Amino acid sequence: MRKPNEFETKRKYALRWGYLFALTAFIVFVVFLARILVLQNTNVEEIRQDYISKNYREATLKAARGNLYASDGSILATTVMRYDIFIDFKVIRDTAYANNIGPLTDSLSMMFGKPRTYFRQKFDAQRAKGNQYYNLVRGLDFDQYDRIRKFPLFKKGKNRGGFIVDRNYKRELATTEIGAGTIGMDNGQYQSGLEGAFSKYLRGTDGTRLEQRINSSQWKPIDFWKVKEPIDGQDVYTTIDLRIQDIASSALEKQLIEFDAHHGSVLVMEVETGKVRAMVNLRRTEPGVYVDAYNYALKDATEPGSTFKTVSLLAAMDDGFINDSTTVDIGNGRWVYAGQPISDGHGSGVYDISDVLAKSSNVGSAKLITKYYGEKPEVFLDHLRRWKMFDKMDIELPGITKPYIQTPKSERWSKGALASLSFGYASRFNLLQLTTFYNGIANKGKMVKPLFIEKIVKDGTQIFTAKPEVMVARMASDDAIRMMTAALTKAVEKGTARSIFTPNLKMAGKTGTARFEYWKPGPTKYQASFAGFYPADNPKYTCIVMVNQPDNSKSYYGSVVAAPVFKEIAGKTFLKTPQNIEKEMLVDKKVDLSKMALKDRKLSIAGNVMPIVTGMVGKNIIPQLENAGYRVEFKGVGRVMEQFPLAGTVINRNQRIYLRLQN
Repeated sequence: MRKPNEFETKRKYALRWGYLFALTAFIVFVVFLARILVLQNTNVEEIRQDYISKNYREATLKAARGNLYASDGSILATTVMRYDIFIDFKVIRDTAYANNIGPLTDSLSMMFGKPRTYFRQKFDAQRAKGNQYYNLVRGLDFDQYDRIRKFPLFKKGKNRGGFIVDRNYKRELATTEIGAGTIGMDNGQYQSGLEGAFSKYLRGTDGTRLEQRINSSQWKPIDFWKVKEPIDGQDVYTTIDLRIQDIASSALEKQLIEFDAHHGSVLVMEVETGKVRAMVNLRRTEPGVYVDAYNYALKDATEPGSTFKTVSLLAAMDDGFINDSTTVDIGNGRWVYAGQPISDGHGSGVYDISDVLAKSSNVGSAKLITKYYGEKPEVFLDHLRRWKMFDKMDIELPGITKPYIQTPKSERWSKGALASLSFGYASRFNLLQLTTFYNGIANKGKMVKPLFIEKIVKDGTQIFTAKPEVMVARMASDDAIRMMTAALTKAVEKGTARSIFTPNLKMAGKTGTARFEYWKPGPTKYQASFAGFYPADNPKYTCIVMVNQPDNSKSYYGSVVAAPVFKEIAGKTFLKTPQNIEKEMLVDKKVDLSKMALKDRKLSIAGNVMPIVTGMVGKNIIPQLENAGYRVEFKGVGRVMEQFPLAGTVINRNQRIYLRLQN
């Protein structure tokens, strides 16, 4: 057999490798073809999940939340930009790093107060690891960011200097001391207050961007591909008047401290429009310390006590059952109805209708309401339905409670329930609901919806303006509204609230002192309140004050605990002197007579006529006025620049005198 020559051997060897290569190529082709067929029949979403999502993800770009303003344009809450700085060491060339690392660490050392060696060691270690997303610092403000981005190396930008900036937004409140709870919050999971109420306008629309996985826990933003820019939120102007809010907060806090109360609330509403100008809620956190953290005015429904007598008696006035000449015999202030004992704290004999309200007679209210509605309580309750007292209020703010009123359909109803209802028990309301009712009386019988928003602005353009919304066009007859207004005015001038009477400002209102949780053992708990409006003859504002659990050993009556807060708010928000003395004397300073020296000439106070005190030294003439029986409030030091009342005005003892002194 012939032995193959060298050529044949090489040829056979080459053919073998050729066949092997062809077979390999064929297998690769088959695999490739099969892969194409698989991909053609695979869901696109599965491909994205299996491949793209392992190394990339779509991240949210938060929109800047719009600003929240008070009615005068003062900022209540705003969004500020914060900057997080990262470094991509992989994109920095060796020469750039070597030439700039010294000056860079010097700059960082000066900015952050750490040794340059601290930054050099960190940077060298991260560069050796090839870290593409090293977090240098978080939470810089714009000035700090503007400074650091100009540092050596960083000023080369992202692609050559490895400088990566991530922008974040932070919400900040401008007035935490006088309304943090009122302003509220929206953290994505929990909403409260004005922030929660108007979040749909404030929040804007988030954008998106793509991020690339750097390691198991880090993702690096890719800013050049698939970036959807966010749309910033709109600016909301609320009805809150910061000046009135401040006055209300200060007046309430002072009284809460005085009576060591658990918590309290104030609402101030503009009569004609229903705009809520102040909403204050203060709760004791430790003795003498109160914070605005929970909205009692909206979220708590309690038995209103005697402030509800206004509601029950207006129903009888509207039906014509009682008028100016109506009288009721309260006897000795004790009465039993349907087995239920009813009593007054004071008073006896025959009351006219204004006395029933002014002297806050439980017996008088119960006798009148049961006399006319005892057999048909639904007629009485229909008034409450028409006044929306059964309805949960339709407002923007979250968490408002629904009222509760016992009716003949209630399990706890009895014949005596109507009597209890007449003077503020067997029912529960939040303060906003009662404020809205009183505001309707002040507004001559037109009940308007509470407003918390003035307007919405986008990029400087006003896109929405809120308008008053009428809830009840005619609450009662003109005679009934007139009669009730007169009775509420008498309550301040001669009734239970006479302690806050002042000839300088005509006020109308009703005190309330309600027991609560009276079925539980232990000391009796009280809630003192006052609801009313001012000026009584041409109302501008409605105000309600509530003080919960005052120290019983001091007082728990609405006339003593709550009414003075109303008076202070009314005086400082409305009382304008002819000289406009410091815009209603925002700062109270009670004179310390022991520290005053009488070196000026003696005042001539004859016939209760206000003398000329302008130009005199304040510390000398103020004690003389005090000693003559007048109350003096002043601001400033030195000589008197302005006075109210004017010289020659007839003034009464215990009347307040306002003085503005030199600064």
